[in-house]
Amino acid sequence: MLTADCVVTDLEGRVLLVRRGNEPFKGCWALPGGFMEMDETIEQCAVRELEEETGLHATVDMLRLVGVFSAVGRDPRGRTVTAAYALSMPDATKVAIAGDDAAALDWFPLSSLPPLAFDHAEILRVAFGEK
Repeated sequence: MLTADCVVTDLEGRVLLVRRGNEPFKGCWALPGGFMEMDETIEQCAVRELEEETGLHATVDMLRLVGVFSAVGRDPRGRTVTAAYALSMPDATKVAIAGDDAAALDWFPLSSLPPLAFDHAEILRVAFGEK
């Protein structure tokens, strides 16, 4: 299975997280993202999932590849590989709303992140150049 995840930051350097509305990790915080459909590229998947879960409109050219994450066991539903993308959306704090399978959303400073679902803490470490 192939997914895309988005690391969205605002002008203050905060990261956008969604509270998962479904299992696995129901109620936990995660990066916006989801499964790629058969008729789209992985970049189109990232843009679509971001809009579905947060209402934010992005374009493929706004995306910067953070990396591909493929650790065995990263998703309890089965073998899943994700491409993570970073993008800055300065005005996003004004318009972001939870949608689709996101029960809620919020902006978090990197210094005060909640426990995260899947391997999203690792994705953030890579996105922000931490070891």
